Amino acid sequence: MTLEILTSDILSPVRHGFFSRRGGASSGIYAGLNCGTGSTDLAEAVALNRWRVAQAMEVTPEGLIGVHQVHSPTVITVDGPINGEKPKADAVVTATPGLALTILTADCQPVLLADSDAKVIGAAHAGWRGALDGVLEATLDAMEGLGATRANTAAVIGPTISQRAYEVGPEFLDSFVADSSENTRFFANGEGDRLHFDLPAFGLHRLRQAGVGQAEWIKHCTYSDPDRFYSYRRSTHANEVDYGRLISAIRL
Repeated sequence: MTLEILTSDILSPVRHGFFSRRGGASSGIYAGLNCGTGSTDLAEAVALNRWRVAQAMEVTPEGLIGVHQVHSPTVITVDGPINGEKPKADAVVTATPGLALTILTADCQPVLLADSDAKVIGAAHAGWRGALDGVLEATLDAMEGLGATRANTAAVIGPTISQRAYEVGPEFLDSFVADSSENTRFFANGEGDRLHFDLPAFGLHRLRQAGVGQAEWIKHCTYSDPDRFYSYRRSTHANEVDYGRLISAIRL
């Protein structure tokens, strides 16, 4: 099966892709294109999957630049391959051609950003904690440090968990209300004291509030489409021992 690569017109002409799980070499609970080196999948299968992604992005496997994601607002700037241990961060930016910035997700938001005129790109991992703590704004700050302008930057949220699948408790809401009382608009009532959180709407709000020129979600829910996407929450509900990781990539 060939790779399935989702794209957005607003990032054009910058090369990018939100890869689904289709077309990979992994099997079992990881069946498909699992690119998570931190998973317990066979290392050979993950390496082959990442090689296929590198080919699709027209870079070497070493040209796939990623970080050790920790749900933080930390951003790193790169101008070449990362040697040795990956730094702990949740976003990466560059103005160097030939590097594919990558993010791994399994419900959290993968966000790809580009100022095509300034030739500056970024990739961010924005789960609820990272988005609330400012990882998207920090990514834009780092891109500005390389010459980008926010008004000329496009940002696209890839496959992520949708509101109807994201049930949370009242203590979750408290964290958002502490940041701003207006954040209640991203929650809908569920059964009992349960609530449903709209992560992509919150991500779009933070991006637009930060001043990006264009922002969109490509409207694919990871939880609700098991044939195409991995989902941490779906795997947890199924009592599976682990889960695959989707990869998203952007390059100049």
